Amino acid sequence: MKHEMEMELESNSSKVGNGKGKEEEEEEKKEDSKRRKLGGIKTMPFILSNEICDKFAAAGFHANMITYLTQQLNLPLVKASNTLTNFGGMGSFTPLIGALIADSYAGRYWTIIGGSIIYELGMISLTVSAVLPSLRPPPCPSQVNCKEASNSQLWILYMSLILTSIGSGGIKPCVVTFAADQFDMTKSAVGSRSWNFFNWYYFCMGMATLTALTVVVYIQDNVGWGWGLGIPAIGMALSIVAFIFGSSLYNKLKPEGSPLVRLAQVVVAAAKKRKEVMPLDPGMLYQNTELDAAISVNGRLLHSDQFKWFDKAAIVTNEDEKDSKSPNLWRIATVHRIEELKCIVRMLPIWSAGILLVTASSHLHSFVIQQARSMDRHLSHSFEIPPASFSVFSILTMLIGLVLYERLFVPFARRFTGNPSGITCLQRMGVGFFINIIATIVSALVEVKRKQVAALHNLLDAPQAIIPISVFWLLPQYILHGIADVFMSVGHMEFLYDQSPETMRSTAAALNSLEVSTGNYIGTLVVSLVHKYTGQKNNWLPDRNLNRGKLDYYYWLVTGIQVINLVYYVICAWLYTYKPLEEVKEEEDDVPAEDEIQHKRLNYAEGNGEVELRRNVIV
Repeated sequence: MKHEMEMELESNSSKVGNGKGKEEEEEEKKEDSKRRKLGGIKTMPFILSNEICDKFAAAGFHANMITYLTQQLNLPLVKASNTLTNFGGMGSFTPLIGALIADSYAGRYWTIIGGSIIYELGMISLTVSAVLPSLRPPPCPSQVNCKEASNSQLWILYMSLILTSIGSGGIKPCVVTFAADQFDMTKSAVGSRSWNFFNWYYFCMGMATLTALTVVVYIQDNVGWGWGLGIPAIGMALSIVAFIFGSSLYNKLKPEGSPLVRLAQVVVAAAKKRKEVMPLDPGMLYQNTELDAAISVNGRLLHSDQFKWFDKAAIVTNEDEKDSKSPNLWRIATVHRIEELKCIVRMLPIWSAGILLVTASSHLHSFVIQQARSMDRHLSHSFEIPPASFSVFSILTMLIGLVLYERLFVPFARRFTGNPSGITCLQRMGVGFFINIIATIVSALVEVKRKQVAALHNLLDAPQAIIPISVFWLLPQYILHGIADVFMSVGHMEFLYDQSPETMRSTAAALNSLEVSTGNYIGTLVVSLVHKYTGQKNNWLPDRNLNRGKLDYYYWLVTGIQVINLVYYVICAWLYTYKPLEEVKEEEDDVPAEDEIQHKRLNYAEGNGEVELRRNVIV
């Protein structure tokens, strides 16, 4: 029955094709030839310049925001930290909406442009509030009995952060996937290249962040917040211009309808056929290459034995046979569409492991800046390192680590594993999880040392005093976090891109942001509970005087959360099965170039393509 449906559909398609006029066919050939010239390495200066300017703006805008809230708006530390975390969570949730819009209707190109413009409006509004004195409370250098920003002044701040959060929803999930769309990202093509796209993407982003953390933060601390926020706003405007300038060169994949609708169709179809008996031969399940052509450019997903309940959606019944010319997708689904849903279900446990990692680290940046502010930051008698700029050591470590990973570690590991990438992305993420735990332990030990020195010099009750301990005691934890990013951040993004269905890659990238959002909100809850229930006298996280707090206890709590999370991740990674993909094959006499990925033809000489069924094992 299944084969009869496919033959009838193919027959109808061939009849339509034979009815085309010569002029129409020639026009299609011209369009095809034109599209073949799109994409490739030549688009990278425009896409990456956009992302570099955007990252420069975002890093410069947010890196030192805890200082702006506590020193300029006079907010208590916990309130300021929670404000940033909450809006950071919102800014990480909106990408899910932006990704669905991009994958379903607008496409990645227009979603990026729309998001960038909204983000720019938010940056302009906050810059104006930093310039006009009426939009800020009176200065309070002593940080004692300070007048907090009024509700109207805070609403200006909130509206600015809301606009940037909405704008980031169109940028975050689309830029990296849009850049990857310009290349052939199949396993065979990636293995043949001597470089990893995601490594170099993160390298460029790291350079932009490094520049922001040094130049912009220095201006904010030493020149003024007007220029300190205005320069990132100018950088964001330049990023929009650069991106639009390269429009004619981009390979713009058309959205193929809502992926959520397709997933819902599979669930509904499986529910309707829940009483049907599964065929012994999976080959009898419904497949339709023409129906799935637009959503399987890089190859169809093959049947897997996991989550067999969903396979019932592909059982061909007598009712389906009667409606073979126009199948009801709410009653019958192809194997490829079922496997799309299985891919997402398989990814969720791995994805969820990142939530507690974000929870553990969501407030660390804010607290470490406050630690650095109380320590000796002099490089010379006349120059001090701004507290927020100390993150440059983490970025520098990541940049150096990415180069060493690509040039030394991957070739070395490849000798033992045979994997073109050295190790799998899941193994790479596991290493990152472990190093993050070590970094948090170091953070706790350094805080113990900082307070010991403060007590030795009778400075525990002097929150504005500089404790005679070098800020470079914080250096080891920054270096460890940078090394962890080399493994965790890049491996995570590569996993989401590689293992998601090809038409849902923006949505998969948004899962990364949703993970950050969820982790930030849980982190806010943890910090609020710790602040509320650790008492007034010996509060772990006091509002004004960190010297009298128990920040090291909080770090040990975070360490425990991360250890439990690592155990959970290892179990999930051990059980994970990679998606079964039938890769596209090219005709030998017409092998397309790197920028021709949209126009591949499937070679089904015997009805089978290249099948890759992989199972990951963490050693």
